[in-house]
Amino acid sequence: MTRRIVVVSGGLSEPSTTRLLADRIAEAARVAVGARGDHAEIEVIELRSLATDLATTFTAGVPTAAVARAREQLATADGLIAVSPVFAAGYSGLFKMFFDALDPDTLTGVPTVIAATAGSARHSLVLDHAMRPLLSYLRALVVPTGVFATTDDFGTGEAATALKGRIGRAADELAEQITRSTGSPRGFSDAVPAGRPRVSGNAVRTDGPSFRELLGRHPG
Repeated sequence: MTRRIVVVSGGLSEPSTTRLLADRIAEAARVAVGARGDHAEIEVIELRSLATDLATTFTAGVPTAAVARAREQLATADGLIAVSPVFAAGYSGLFKMFFDALDPDTLTGVPTVIAATAGSARHSLVLDHAMRPLLSYLRALVVPTGVFATTDDFGTGEAATALKGRIGRAADELAEQITRSTGSPRGFSDAVPAGRPRVSGNAVRTDGPSFRELLGRHPG
């Protein structure tokens, strides 16, 4: 079975350590899914190229074609890898802006790896103090192991070996949850509460009250 993993990379430079880390996790996840008998397709959303579209989406109130495509990619993904650089002890504004543009039901039950890059290990708490709460609020199912990397971790020696180990562990956790179920919603099927299905938010919903009903609730 083919599993689709979407990578959201919040790196602002080209090349960037954020994208490098995202690619390493994605490759490890592809191998881990393959080891479980399935095939993984990797799709990458580069937030740097969506910056103008995201601004337009929020100011105009209507998603651009590029943002709509990204929404649809996530709404149909089997897994997510979300990676951000650290600015002022938190994820980047562009990273937050992108997830603010999603429908609240887009990521429900989606197995997710969170990862971040920074110049210093002092920022490592961003994973559990900022990124995990954000993705959990969107009802994504974040795997236990997050991946944090500093510039030194991309070299050689013990730091690089430790990073490789964290990447492998996170990828294994992601692959395990992605391949656990063939049902819908995808992944963690037994743990996902019943309710509205995952949606991209691009279509107009018809499951809510009508305008006439809303007026009736507020006669004044």
